[in-house]
Amino acid sequence: MDDMSWITTIGFLAAACTTVSALPQVIKSWKNRRTEDISLVTYLILETGIVLWLVYGWLIGDWPLILSNGIGFGLVSIVLYLKLKHG
Repeated sequence: MDDMSWITTIGFLAAACTTVSALPQVIKSWKNRRTEDISLVTYLILETGIVLWLVYGWLIGDWPLILSNGIGFGLVSIVLYLKLKHG
């Protein structure tokens, strides 16, 4: 395996870890329909950061960034939707 494939593998592993880390909150919020302990401001800032990383990844053609932040955007959007709906 050449150096770039190792670097890409590390990128995909990091992306997988950070993306999967959002799942427990999505599942808990979806199941319980309770979001009062979730900070709206924090999730809005997180969503903004994810969008910026997604655009950055797109601009430089970095697939680990594009895929992980695309999925992360969807997961954080679910939490934000539930937060706005259920407070």
